[in-house]
Amino acid sequence: MFTWICPQCGREVPPSYNDCPDCAAKTAPGAPPELLAPPPQPRMEAATPPAFTPPPPAAFPPEPPPPPPPAFEPAHSQSPLFAAAPPPPPAQKQRAGAMLPTWALAALFALAFLGVGLGVYAIATRNRASNREAAAATNVDSPAAKPGAKVNTLQKYVEVSGVRFSQDKQDKKVINVSFVLINHSDVDVDRLTGNVTVWGRTRNSEEDAVGTFAFMTSIPGTASKELVLPFNTKLRFIELPDWQNITVDVQITGPATY
Repeated sequence: MFTWICPQCGREVPPSYNDCPDCAAKTAPGAPPELLAPPPQPRMEAATPPAFTPPPPAAFPPEPPPPPPPAFEPAHSQSPLFAAAPPPPPAQKQRAGAMLPTWALAALFALAFLGVGLGVYAIATRNRASNREAAAATNVDSPAAKPGAKVNTLQKYVEVSGVRFSQDKQDKKVINVSFVLINHSDVDVDRLTGNVTVWGRTRNSEEDAVGTFAFMTSIPGTASKELVLPFNTKLRFIELPDWQNITVDVQITGPATY
């Protein structure tokens, strides 16, 4: 609750009074004289400080000053658990023999690449032979391209070489094949017959069956003979390979007496 101080008597007056009730009673007519006199003011005496009394002499010698506080230490160093734990083992160095030298790594990589290359070559050779047999079976009809046939005794003595193609002079649609037949045996052979499959390297494939031809002739021993015969093919003359891109398969079918 708030009060206000009377400026005349210095008393606290409730806020419900506009005038100090004490001062109003003093100034009212018929007030006793003791109320009109101002209240006595208390005397302020100067405080005298007490006399200094020296302390009695110490019965014991003075204690030494306390030691300075210790430096900051980590909390784990003060723990008995960490104090009892053994120190971590030192890091092990890698042994010198664990790594192979550079030349050994190079040799291993070279052997690995060589193995991969040989594997690819073997697969390619096998696929090439399979494709060659399939192409011969589908593109040409020649006993020389069909495995499993009976081998004639003269097979290893007869050679066909010098294969080249030409157009017939009278009919340009007819293609002729010229070749050299060689008898490497010492026996004169009468009515020597055989089938020849011609293979050629073209732009579209490494080796395709180009066509076939058959021959029948007589040839002396250790002799050669040039022949010109019709060539059975499904290609046009301009599609035939050059002589340096041609290989042949020969199958001797007669005579059967040899």
